Amino acid sequence: MKGRTVYRFSRGGAEMKALLGGKGANLAEMMQIGLPVPPGFTISTKACNRYFSAERVLWPELKQEIEQELSRLEEDTGRCFGGTKPLLLSVRSGAAVSMPGMMDTILNLGLNRLTTRELAAETGDHRFALDCYRRFIQMFSNVVLGVDHQLFESVLEKAREENGVEDDAGLSETELEAVIDRFFGVVAEATGERFPHDPREQLFQAVGAVFDSWNTERALVYRRVNAIPQHLGTAVTVQAMVFGNLGCDSGTGVAFTRNPASGEKGVYGEYLLNAQGEDVVAGVRTPRPLKDLSGTLPRVYRQFMELCQLLEDHYCDMQDIEFTIEKGKLYLLQTREGKRTAAAAVKIAVDLVEEGKISTAKALQRINPAGLEQLLHPRFDPNGKINAVARGLPASPGAASGKIIFDADRARDEAGAGEKVILVRPETTPDDVHGFYGAQGILTSRGGMTSHAAVIARGAGKPCVCGCKELKIDLEARRLAVGGQGYPEGTIFSIDGTTGEVILGQPPRIKPALTPEFKKLLQWADEARRLGVRANADRPEDALRALELGAEGIGLCRTEHMFMEKERLPLVRQMILAGSAGERERALRGLLPLQINDFKGMLSAMAGYPVTIRLLDPPLHEFLPNRETLLIEVDRLRREENGGEQLKEKEILLQKVNDLLELNPMLGLRGCRLGLLYPEICRMQAEAVITAALELMQEGFSPEQIKLELMIPLVSHAAEMKRIAGEITAVAEELLSRSGRRLSYLVGTMIELPRACLLAGELAEDAEFFSFGTNDLTQTTLGFSRDDAERSFLPVYVREGILKENPFIELDREGVGRLLAEATAQGRRVRPALKLGVCGEHGGNPASIEFFEKTGLDYVSCSPYRVPVARLAAAQAALKGK
Repeated sequence: MKGRTVYRFSRGGAEMKALLGGKGANLAEMMQIGLPVPPGFTISTKACNRYFSAERVLWPELKQEIEQELSRLEEDTGRCFGGTKPLLLSVRSGAAVSMPGMMDTILNLGLNRLTTRELAAETGDHRFALDCYRRFIQMFSNVVLGVDHQLFESVLEKAREENGVEDDAGLSETELEAVIDRFFGVVAEATGERFPHDPREQLFQAVGAVFDSWNTERALVYRRVNAIPQHLGTAVTVQAMVFGNLGCDSGTGVAFTRNPASGEKGVYGEYLLNAQGEDVVAGVRTPRPLKDLSGTLPRVYRQFMELCQLLEDHYCDMQDIEFTIEKGKLYLLQTREGKRTAAAAVKIAVDLVEEGKISTAKALQRINPAGLEQLLHPRFDPNGKINAVARGLPASPGAASGKIIFDADRARDEAGAGEKVILVRPETTPDDVHGFYGAQGILTSRGGMTSHAAVIARGAGKPCVCGCKELKIDLEARRLAVGGQGYPEGTIFSIDGTTGEVILGQPPRIKPALTPEFKKLLQWADEARRLGVRANADRPEDALRALELGAEGIGLCRTEHMFMEKERLPLVRQMILAGSAGERERALRGLLPLQINDFKGMLSAMAGYPVTIRLLDPPLHEFLPNRETLLIEVDRLRREENGGEQLKEKEILLQKVNDLLELNPMLGLRGCRLGLLYPEICRMQAEAVITAALELMQEGFSPEQIKLELMIPLVSHAAEMKRIAGEITAVAEELLSRSGRRLSYLVGTMIELPRACLLAGELAEDAEFFSFGTNDLTQTTLGFSRDDAERSFLPVYVREGILKENPFIELDREGVGRLLAEATAQGRRVRPALKLGVCGEHGGNPASIEFFEKTGLDYVSCSPYRVPVARLAAAQAALKGK
């Protein structure tokens, strides 16, 4: 098989997913275990990548391989491609990583006027043959020729209106003939060319189009959002057609072996009689629940249920299965690991462990850590006022509120401008996917629980309500009507993807309840991981929430957030405006009791856990009024000529703002530099922390319950570290000596500058711990101002592959990671017991956590709601290293 690019199903298997794509590999696997699969072959991902390097042209050897496998398929089926007893084909994409709905499919390929007549003669059903032909023209023209599918829908809609029928199934043979002729006219007008009638030309064009669909905008967006490598390519599966539109003993459907929204055990699916597969997933018709099949085709239903169990047992995971029934005979067209919500993923993984089908390690590795955040989002308060105006199918759970927007482009743009939006469509198509990721939720008036909208929403973790028939959506007028009332675009609506409710306005929300399965999974994660997980928190209530979510301490308490509170700003400004050290000391005396209470709250909330308190970090100008606002006020007071004391006060304030003004404040007077120029600030904070600890001990806390770590920010020189660590230690030791109590504490530094990484050994002489501030370390290493970069060039860098990922979200391993590893090695050479952690946003990013595990850090720290994410990611990183 060396050198081959085309593989018949009998030559493949599940282990060949990278080469044959998920669809091709699983079809081959199902054939190997004797399941009813229509025969076919797969053109490999290797061929796809060569296609793109060969200027998007199919080369002669590939065409020859396709012809050989086509001849074998004709032998296997007893049919002739393009001749009598015609062989018709489905041509479908299949990447190694499932991308449902993102790439293209063509059904009924091989039809022309001649083969349509032959098909009609063979089946004795001329209408069926015409229905297949019009479907093929519509699908091929859209996918291969690039003709807007809405042009064909308009033709069908007009035909239904003219003939007074509700759906396409009501159109007669004569009416379908007329529709087909109009379809050819649409193609000629849109492309300037005739529709291709040669089946081989159709096949080769279709293969090229499916390859091309790997690089459509929707596929690129999906891969970027889901971190799927761009170089994988797609396979193309070519399979003999079976027909679900041959009458009432035929049909098509999609099923999941467990509920993809909740994870509950039991087959969950939908079907349509006298239909083809795209009718179900496209959402154009609302299908029937699978259980109804037991009444219409009971033998097929029983067989299908048995096969569902067999496939789940074989793959040891929930399966998403597509099937077709042709004249009472069941065929399986696809099985794959089903897309599921985060809640379902957790429940399914835990249940499979308890059923003895997988190990706890396998369960932990199956969950996407980032998805756990979905489970921590608030839900609507059932006791609050909820104005539900309609109800649809609860396709993907969660609560979402926002302005209703009727097209994906506008949803993306509004979301990009910071607006919260609900994308509302009659039904969605893969071309809408860029709007999904910006929207808070998705609402459709048509389609079922297995429609495109439902599947993509579940995969994206977006709340979704589908098939809400009560909604009348007017895309041209950009309005929806429900209950006799009209609502323009921009009206605030909410959707509850758990109940299916469509709600006018924005109801109150409450905290989510964590399921037993969620807690059990994270317990397994804690048993498997090595890395500690702390939280970044500045208030006791945030610290307590972090503890509830499994944090093992506070890795970053930012004292400046305490300074920003409204009642304290006058004292802070008094300190800044002080003309002498004495005046500054007096202002700081006013702040001292407030800071003591702040630290008492944090330390008592975290009794028994480490708390890392960062000394004042930001530039002082951040605590003063905006310069432009002050200029306007001073100008107004001067013009009024009666400003008096108020004018004098504002002028002094403006002068101080001007004095503190810096061209690049993030690299100016901040961090440890503040402590060096104004040591009294540093001393006041050290006094507040130690006094808070002493007061707690007086109130009954033991010294072991208070685990203090004082962190000096923005250090780059050993002399800075030595000087400020000395100030802190002197204050602490004096207070402890006067109290007669003992208390252990650590003094360390935040590593956020390249020089600090390169000379970390020197810093470790005085620092008892390093905490890597990877946000600023990324800025200073790459020379990027985060706010400016993310507004301008950074998205382009990521889109065009200059950078693999946004380095502020996923750690830049080659640059920042190398500095971090160097600092770790140097620090531990000087001080083997040096405690090492990360407190930047990367501490909650799963890919970055894997790097921190490999580098040997002790803990990561992240926002409270990302603590469960970090716990699971740390477990996965530890398991990966074994």
